[in-house]
Amino acid sequence: MTPRNAYASFAVFGAVWGAWGASLPAIRDQVGLTAGELGTALLFIGAGALPAMLLAGRAVDRWGTRATALLLVLLGGVGVATVAAAQSMLSFAVALALLGASSGAADVAINTGAGAAQRADGGAVIARAHASFSAAVVVASLITGVLRGAELPVVTPFLAVAAAAIAVATAVIRAGDGSVASGERAPRGGLASLRAARVPLAPLLAIGGLGALAFAVENAHQSWSALYLRDELGAGAATAAAGPAIFAGAVAITRFAAGPLSARRPALVVVAGAALAAAGTGLVAVASTLGVALAGLGLAAAGTAVLFPTLLVVLTARVPDRVRGTATSAVTTVAYLGFLAGPPYVGAWAYGVGLPGAMLAVAGLALALAALAAATLGVRIPSRACASASPS
Repeated sequence: MTPRNAYASFAVFGAVWGAWGASLPAIRDQVGLTAGELGTALLFIGAGALPAMLLAGRAVDRWGTRATALLLVLLGGVGVATVAAAQSMLSFAVALALLGASSGAADVAINTGAGAAQRADGGAVIARAHASFSAAVVVASLITGVLRGAELPVVTPFLAVAAAAIAVATAVIRAGDGSVASGERAPRGGLASLRAARVPLAPLLAIGGLGALAFAVENAHQSWSALYLRDELGAGAATAAAGPAIFAGAVAITRFAAGPLSARRPALVVVAGAALAAAGTGLVAVASTLGVALAGLGLAAAGTAVLFPTLLVVLTARVPDRVRGTATSAVTTVAYLGFLAGPPYVGAWAYGVGLPGAMLAVAGLALALAALAAATLGVRIPSRACASASPS
C-alpha cells in the first residue's frame, strides 16, 4: 500500500465513525430505543469486532491489498445496511454485530497496510494515517450535522462514505500487487505462522497490553468528556457536545505534528505521551472552571494521540512483512479490549467516588502506561525474525 492510499483508507474509516456518532441520536429515535436499550445494543459492536480482528490478519497476509480493498468496501456497505436495518432491537443488534465485524477487520487491514508503507518508504506514515482518521471523524461529524439540519434521510452520509470507500478500494487495488511482501504468501495457521517466522508472541502481547491502556484512556475521554463538562462544570449543551470534537481535533493535529519524532524515538514518545495524558487528565479532574477543563482535555488529547500509532511503529520495526497482518491482528485485538473497557471503567469509579475521582483513576491508568512502557519497550523481538522478511 502506498502512503497516499494508507491516508485515504484511514480517512474512510474515520468518516464511517464520524457519521455514525453524529447520526446515533436519529438512529436511536428511528428504532425507538431507550438509553438502556441503546447501551445494550452497542455492545454488539465489540462482540462482532473481536473475532473478526483475530481472523483479518491472516487474510491480509495471504491476499494483501485485495483483502484490504474488499474490507473497505464491505465496511462502507455495512454502514449503509446498518442504518437501513435499524427498525427493531433485534435487526439493529444483528446489524451492529456486522458493523463491528467489518470495522474490526478493516481496522487490522489498514493498520497492516500503513505499517507496510512505513517499512517500505520510511517517514511517518502510521502517525499521519491515524491523524487522517481523527481529522475525518471531525469533518464527517460536522457534515453529518449539517445534513441532519437539512432534514435529509439518515442514510445520506453513509451513502457518501460508501462511495468514497469504493473509490479508495479501487485505488488500493490499482496501486498494489495483491500481496504484502513482494508476492510472498504467509503460511497458513494464525499463531503458527508467527512461530514459523520465529516471531515470539510475548512481545506482541506486551505491545498489545500497552495499547489497551492507551485506548482505555483515550476512549474514557471520548465517551465521558461531554457528560463531565455538563454535569460537573455546568457547560451548556452546545459547549458540552463540543468536548469530544475538541478532543478529536487535538488528537489529529498532534498526530500530524509528532509523526516524525514517533518514528525516530518511539519509546520516548510513548512514555512522554502517557505522562502528558496523565497530567491533562488530572487537570480535568481538579478544574473548577470550564476553560481549565478544556485546557486539560486538550493536553490529555495531545498525550493520548501519540500512544497507539507509536506502538504500531514499534511493531512495524520488529516483525517481517509476510506475517505483519497476523502480528497486527494480535496486537490490535488485545488493544481493543482497552477501548471497550475504558468507558465502563470510568462509570464504575464515578459510581463510587464521582466523576472527578473517576478522572483521577484514568490519570492513574496513564501513569501506569508510562511506567510499563519505560520498562517493556526495550524488550526486542529477535532480529532474526525481521531478517526473515526478505524473500529467499
